[in-house]
Amino acid sequence: MTHKQKRIIAIISAFSLYFGLMPAASAMHIMEGYLPVGFCVAWGVVCLPFLAAGLMSIRKVLNENRKALILLAMSGAFIFVISSLKIPSVTGSCSHMTGTGLGAILFGPAAVSVLGLIVLLFQALLLAHGGLTTIGANTFSMAVAGPLVSFGIYKLCRKFKANKYISVFLAAFLGDLFTYCVTAVQLAVAHHADTTIMGAMGKFMAVFAPTQVPLAVIEGLITCMIIMALETYAKPELRAIGFLKEGK
Repeated sequence: MTHKQKRIIAIISAFSLYFGLMPAASAMHIMEGYLPVGFCVAWGVVCLPFLAAGLMSIRKVLNENRKALILLAMSGAFIFVISSLKIPSVTGSCSHMTGTGLGAILFGPAAVSVLGLIVLLFQALLLAHGGLTTIGANTFSMAVAGPLVSFGIYKLCRKFKANKYISVFLAAFLGDLFTYCVTAVQLAVAHHADTTIMGAMGKFMAVFAPTQVPLAVIEGLITCMIIMALETYAKPELRAIGFLKEGK
């Protein structure tokens, strides 16, 4: 590992420690006990095949090239750091960036489901953000649905020869927004006593939008900056995972 790469890891670790120790401002993600037991179990079961695919994906990547471990760890640290910046948005939840777009672009959505679950477990156990009963729902919205959209948008943009950084921005931006669309659906299905599910979903999305749209823009820009930094300081690792082609 070069000196420059060590500096990047040190900076990311420092940010992780700083933001991880910040006092909580309301609950993060969907908080403990906010979903009925049946919904908690159902969302957990839905996540299982994605997590199984993620474990196999990570194992394959690391078996093919151990250098990928550095980027994988950095992707997980980025998710932890950026999803720790939170703004109270609606009772039982809050708005925050997700950080999963970066990992989805580099490693695919399957691997990010495992990274996201690990981050959510740490936040629930150590920081009281989110909860253990709602971890299935939070994993599906942030670590499954969002990364799938980010990966699909990035691949689609590159297929149509869009600029790489525009592709990265759109992938991170839309993946972030879709995470909150899914969260709104999850909350609406569980809490729509005084209206229809669609009506409740509209209300949740309307409350999320003022804070989440600008946060999604910021996440897109930050993700582009990180990709630029990695292309400067970690070209061998990016080539090892196939993100950069030889000679590029």
